[in-house]
Amino acid sequence: MTDTHSQQSSPAPPIALWLGYAGLIPFVSFAALTWLAPPEWRPFTAAALAAYAAVIVSFLGGIHWGIGSRDGTPWLFLWGVVPSLVAAAALMLSTRAGLLINGLMLLLCYAVDRRVYPTHGLRAWLGLRWRLSMVAAISCFVAAAGS
Repeated sequence: MTDTHSQQSSPAPPIALWLGYAGLIPFVSFAALTWLAPPEWRPFTAAALAAYAAVIVSFLGGIHWGIGSRDGTPWLFLWGVVPSLVAAAALMLSTRAGLLINGLMLLLCYAVDRRVYPTHGLRAWLGLRWRLSMVAAISCFVAAAGS
């Protein structure tokens, strides 16, 4: 079942833009600090980014529960739990592995959203999602390389 308003797409409101871009501050800051901070701080900055990335990946899965609650599409609920499970598992691995896995999950979540958003009237959000996902994923990969 798809949204009856699948052809309509409202742009992201200014608050979503502001909060989305503000949410990149920890990604970029912690990634930079894995290279620039004193060596004794670098494990902490990498671990902090891995934890933050896991929270964001979980959030991206939760969006699908919200979309699914509008029309009851079962696979949206199933997909919605996958990012959280992967993010939690990634936190149990080495920091480098966790960063790589969550960086990949950020990209996978975007790929799924490219399929889901247009059929649920959310096409206009994809530009924002692309920018946020790319900066976040690159930050995870940069931090993994520096950890």
